[in-house]
Amino acid sequence: MSESEMPSVQLRELAHIRFPETEDSDARALYIDKPENDGSASSAMMDPATLDPDNILSATSLRVPAGARVSLGSYFNAFPAGYWQWWTTVHVVTLRVRTSGSGRVTVFGSNSRAARQQVATKALSGASSTETFELPLKTFGDGGWYWFDLAASPDHDLVLEEASWLAPDNGRHGTVTLGMTTFNRPAEAVGNVRVVAACRALDACVREMLIVDQGTKAVRDDEHFRTAEEEMHGRLRVIKQGNLGGSGGYARGMYETVKGSADGTKSDYFMTLDDDILVDGESIFRSCTFADYCTRPAIIGSHMFDVYRRGTLLAFAEIVDEYRFNWGPTTGLGSIDFTIEGLRARKNLHRRWDADYNGWWQCLIPRQVIEEIGLSLPIFIKWDDSEYSLRARAAGYPTISLPGSATWHVSWIDKDDATDWQAYFHERNRLIAALLHSPYKIGGRMVRESVNIFTKHMLSMQYYAATLTEMALRDVMAGPDGLHSVLASKAAETRAMQSDFVDGTLITGAADRPVVKADRPVPRITKTHSPNPLTLVPWAASVVVRQVFKTPTALSRSHPERVVARDDAAWFFLPKLDSALVSNATGTGVSFYRRDPKQVRVQLKADVELHMELMARWPSLARQYREALPRITSMEAWGETFSHYSEENEV
Repeated sequence: MSESEMPSVQLRELAHIRFPETEDSDARALYIDKPENDGSASSAMMDPATLDPDNILSATSLRVPAGARVSLGSYFNAFPAGYWQWWTTVHVVTLRVRTSGSGRVTVFGSNSRAARQQVATKALSGASSTETFELPLKTFGDGGWYWFDLAASPDHDLVLEEASWLAPDNGRHGTVTLGMTTFNRPAEAVGNVRVVAACRALDACVREMLIVDQGTKAVRDDEHFRTAEEEMHGRLRVIKQGNLGGSGGYARGMYETVKGSADGTKSDYFMTLDDDILVDGESIFRSCTFADYCTRPAIIGSHMFDVYRRGTLLAFAEIVDEYRFNWGPTTGLGSIDFTIEGLRARKNLHRRWDADYNGWWQCLIPRQVIEEIGLSLPIFIKWDDSEYSLRARAAGYPTISLPGSATWHVSWIDKDDATDWQAYFHERNRLIAALLHSPYKIGGRMVRESVNIFTKHMLSMQYYAATLTEMALRDVMAGPDGLHSVLASKAAETRAMQSDFVDGTLITGAADRPVVKADRPVPRITKTHSPNPLTLVPWAASVVVRQVFKTPTALSRSHPERVVARDDAAWFFLPKLDSALVSNATGTGVSFYRRDPKQVRVQLKADVELHMELMARWPSLARQYREALPRITSMEAWGETFSHYSEENEV
């Protein structure tokens, strides 16, 4: 057979080169990489911070002014070759670039150590030019990227009309059910539906978008709902149910994905979506496409950027420390500000980083995984996403946090969820997850971690949070069989307790804040003045003695001794005060903290007794929770819960 008679390989788009449709300069740094401070001749390199917005012609098109150069070695436009080589069946990726004007396109590649080399270059000229580059995926086992730069000729502009990364079509074209859980955010939810509807790249893969409406402000009553419904062309469905939290909302999406439509049609994937994120259609497309090429089913997570600092990635990969049993970013991979330094210059981002879990702000889960390991734990919020990935990993299904697929969301550092009603769920669900998955006989350091949390709340005059922590411990030791029965009531119960504690009440009006007064010398100590590790034990002993036995001053009952910024409200500073006005994370108000020795004595006693019991019962509790896991996460158990809390028929 001659070369002309050989069948051509059908290529499929994996990712589209694109640009922000916002004038936020922070966001531009995710699409156009910053010039590097490496001493090279880069004076003509376009900096996204100073880029004239008029040069962004559309979501796919960019003008490079005469004599200028731009690098697309950026978070959204570079190709994460290491992830594609390691996790998928793709061996060659094709870059296709369509331009007009004159200049040059240069392709670069890097390895896991960020060493880069020029791979190919081509001159561009004429009214329209399409160039393709076939790039092998052979040397990216531990990481590395492909990207390209564009340089305009000295006398003429160069316009990138469009570009994309492609691979041979493997014949797998999975469909996805998008599951958005919402509580009293109808406008945000409907707005995100319209973003999905407007993204043509999603037409073939989104089989259905499911909104699980758990609030009192109905999504269907939003003024733009009918328009969104029309734009989705029959692919939008709303289910109204009681407030079962994130875990109950996403479990409903999993349930509907496994159950399928009335005609028997089922999606291949389910994707979780928060209601208050900024949905990015291209990122959904990339996750679904990547899943189609994976060598085995895998959970495909999307990254989260800070909605208030558009160029800051909150975590590149997240892990669970199995000894402490705490979750968080891999060391060095948190709060990455691309406006300061771009992707090419960040050596640690050229390595492939494997994740233990991905947050459910946006996360794709194959239906096969749900059918095998079950639905979410019935725990309302917190730890449902990380526990699910640990459960999936034990069954042989990895979690991949895919670079280039992301959304924007409020950062967890801008929330008070460690000290408000959510403190209960932080403590209870972390303990449950450790009982289910800790490889250590008595949970490693988990019991000690719990003691520390309880004690810090007490020493910091956070009696509301301490009481919730105590409640969480008691509920954990009551066993797993009551989790479904309290799913809809526990959050309301913890919120109702807030008014019983002065430290749990938020003061928002300036006129309502008590005047700061003190009848004793009060040092100005900030968070930076932490105890010396060598003297921590005697310091802690003296603090406990003061907390338990020393009577607060009479004036501190009605007047705070200090105003304490939220960032300074540390457990090693607050115990020095008899009272304080402490601001919240959002800056909308303050709480009046007042030291109460009687409360401390009661809670210290409970602290010791409960944690001694937890330690003694850990092995038996672990067995109890692990034996119950398949039952409480089953379709049958969740089906009964949904039947009980469904408010009306589906819309």
